[in-house]
Amino acid sequence: MSGLPDARTCPGLGEASDLKFPLGAKFREPLTEARFQQLFGDAEQESDLLSEPRWSRLCRQWRRLPGACSGPGAWRLLLARLPPLRWLPHYRWRAWLLGDAVAGVTVGIVHVPQGMAFALLTSVPPVFGLYTSFFPVLIYTLLGTGRHLSTGTFAVLSLMTGSAVERLVPEPLGGNLSEIEREQLDVQRVGAAAALAFGSGALMLGMFALQLGVLSTFLSEPVVKALTSGAALHVLVSQLPSLLGLPLPRQIGCFALFKTLAAVLTALPRSSPAELTISALSLALLVPVKELNVRFRDKLPTPIPGEIVMVLLASVLCFTSSLDTRYNVQIVGLLPGGFPQPRLPNLAELPRILVDSLPIALVAFAVSASLASIYADKYSYTIDSNQELLAHGVSNLISSLFSCFPNSATLATTSLLVDAGGNTQLAGLFSCIVVLSVLLWLGPFFYYLPKAVLACINISSMRQMFFQMQELPQLWRISRMDFAVWMVTWVAVVILSVDLGLAIGVVFSMMTVICRTQRVQCLALGLAEGTELYRPLRESHKLHKVPGLCILSYPAPLYFGTRGQFRRTLEQHLGLGEGGKEAPKTDGPPDAVAEPVRVVVLDCSGLTFADVAGAREVVQLASRCRDAGIHLLLAQCNASVLGTLTQAGLLNRVTPEQLFVSVQDAAAHALERLETTGPKTCTVWV
Repeated sequence: MSGLPDARTCPGLGEASDLKFPLGAKFREPLTEARFQQLFGDAEQESDLLSEPRWSRLCRQWRRLPGACSGPGAWRLLLARLPPLRWLPHYRWRAWLLGDAVAGVTVGIVHVPQGMAFALLTSVPPVFGLYTSFFPVLIYTLLGTGRHLSTGTFAVLSLMTGSAVERLVPEPLGGNLSEIEREQLDVQRVGAAAALAFGSGALMLGMFALQLGVLSTFLSEPVVKALTSGAALHVLVSQLPSLLGLPLPRQIGCFALFKTLAAVLTALPRSSPAELTISALSLALLVPVKELNVRFRDKLPTPIPGEIVMVLLASVLCFTSSLDTRYNVQIVGLLPGGFPQPRLPNLAELPRILVDSLPIALVAFAVSASLASIYADKYSYTIDSNQELLAHGVSNLISSLFSCFPNSATLATTSLLVDAGGNTQLAGLFSCIVVLSVLLWLGPFFYYLPKAVLACINISSMRQMFFQMQELPQLWRISRMDFAVWMVTWVAVVILSVDLGLAIGVVFSMMTVICRTQRVQCLALGLAEGTELYRPLRESHKLHKVPGLCILSYPAPLYFGTRGQFRRTLEQHLGLGEGGKEAPKTDGPPDAVAEPVRVVVLDCSGLTFADVAGAREVVQLASRCRDAGIHLLLAQCNASVLGTLTQAGLLNRVTPEQLFVSVQDAAAHALERLETTGPKTCTVWV
């Protein structure tokens, strides 16, 4: 600082004020914004950028696009859009290949029963869950940036898709359908589910084109966790008819959970003892295996595949005991071999399904992006949220051509992939090989699989979502507001529906943000003894306040929602009432005498942004201060706020010499002004 022009030694303790400055310290001349630009920046270029019209900047960016079509530009674009071109050349084959292979095969084994189970949750035949466990995984391996992310069928999306499918293609009231009528109904429902995947994929691609990856931040962590936990309860209740062998129609819409419980309790005497026994035995095996995998994850070389063991045991038991014919146990039946013929979903249905596709797209992207971020932070790499939009958008769009339903990253299989030693997206290829072998050769072995077992797999896979409620006490201690967001979202999801609960959770979460900005308190600051630091006066008695020098901090954005509070706060501290100048508010002892305000320094470092209403409020403040004989100084405005204030006409009320780069510069200028204007008092606002 001594190299700056006009450096000088601090005045003595009794020359300017009674403040205790550091002895021997040298102080430069206070820097205004204009002077700072002359010394350290290009003021003319900055002015040109601020005054350049937005359409001109857009045209300049469009003129740069042809450069991207050159050879190096095309290669950079290819590297950005195909992540394997970046990580595959650096793949550590000896260290990572075995872990990726074991993890991929383990996840693939789980994908088979889980895919079929979630297909029933989606109200489509089980084989379409296997398709959804193959195509999206393959596509994400080529386009995704999450090295430890496992995609495929997800319980929350399956529940949301199933509710939409049941509403779009309802089952006839009679319920007694012939085999041909049942096949026709399944075809219509598969088409509706594929159309939902197509619509959600198209929406995500549109979001990618607009670079809206930042939208994932609007679904906060409490909203996502409450959504998945509430949806897990919906999954549990929706599987009760299958556990008990009750042929009940699926309830949809608001209060569906309570309607299902009422229907199950009413029909409980008609439950099937055989399917109830199968369900009890399946849960007795699956739940302990899940607990063993969690408690001994560090000691087990690979998680125990309890789902596939249960599937094999139940299939053998049903085949040897003829449970399907003797006790009318519902079984999976024949799984068609190979792949379905690719076909475009019925585009005429798109307008009807867009309302359902939007929340599905948002939940799919939010869950996938949050999971990818968690493991990226844990293993020290980065993800591209916009590239994730592209990956999941293309995944849903292309897989819909093969009759797949909406898909995303999954909580259970992602955790399983990491525990099994997965390192990169290459594990997805090994997972696809396992599912492909089932589709091509091993499908007939699942003919006698009871559907009650698939319902048990659905319920056991919700374990991780249910245990998210254990975080509530910690959330209460950290942030009561986030706790309220969690509870409001969870209650809305459980009582109403997943879609409405998501909307209510997002709206309530945004309202809490707005309320927080409106509850910010204006703090009076003082100078710390022996420093140039300004801290809140209430924090310590060693902070000094010169008579007539008052420093305020208003750390909140200035927009239409906070302009009223901003005006009232400054009126109180400046003594600007409706009837003219009043006695200003004091932050010192109760018997302190209020001094009239003559100089005001407004620190804008806490103003992250200002809209038109907020900018006009500052301009009006400048006018009122000038009329009241108060000298207004602005300090530490960022470029965005300064540009908005300038466009609102602030420079018509103040001069460039009243804009300073820091609070210290503005306060030093205010003290100098006090010295030159005599013994009259002065108040400095920060």
